Amino acid sequence: MSTAELLDHAQQVAGYRFQNPDLLIAAVTHASLAENRLSSNERLEFLGDAILGMIVCEDLFDKYPDKLEGELTKIKSVVVSRRICAKMADELGLGEMLRVGKGMADHAEVPCSVKAGVFEAFVAAMYLDGGIDAVREFVLTHIHRHVQRTAKSENKDNYKSFLQQHAQKHLAATPRYEALDEKGPDHSKCFEVAVVINARRFPSAWAPNKKEAEQRAALLALQELELAPRETV
Repeated sequence: MSTAELLDHAQQVAGYRFQNPDLLIAAVTHASLAENRLSSNERLEFLGDAILGMIVCEDLFDKYPDKLEGELTKIKSVVVSRRICAKMADELGLGEMLRVGKGMADHAEVPCSVKAGVFEAFVAAMYLDGGIDAVREFVLTHIHRHVQRTAKSENKDNYKSFLQQHAQKHLAATPRYEALDEKGPDHSKCFEVAVVINARRFPSAWAPNKKEAEQRAALLALQELELAPRETV
């Protein structure tokens, strides 16, 4: 792509017009093409990684005031992972802008790490060109659904952890899991478990193993406490 085509494409995918074309060119120049590594997008990738992390952390901090540091860290680590960054590069068509050397051009598919790197470098270039407000809007617009999906997945898979954190913080208690019943032959048992917090026993749940029964019981307790929607059962 020519410089003019790069600028036009960047405006289409990001809704932003670069004032300094050199920043954009540097962001999409892989080390395999650059005269030296200092002329490639590697330094911008380094900066973009930090900027992306800061924007995501700030968003998570504001959006999930009831989540503890460990929960926020888990979500952030997924959202800013190379897999997600590479996926966003694909969604935005940044791969079409990538300038690579002959050896890299011969590859049938651009490696995930390279696609992730160009996304991070693009973030840094936009930050240096237009400031934090421009890049924050860009990042949050495109990362929003990944944050929501990851947060929902974390909640779904960690009902016990979520319930324990809530109970310790707001009820000054630690949940107990009581085994109430078990049915079936040894090779195919089902277990009934209920959560007890202080003197309150919540609805029980059945599952093929105790661990899953405890997770289901924790979800029922969260629903009784109006901390989880009932349609997630």
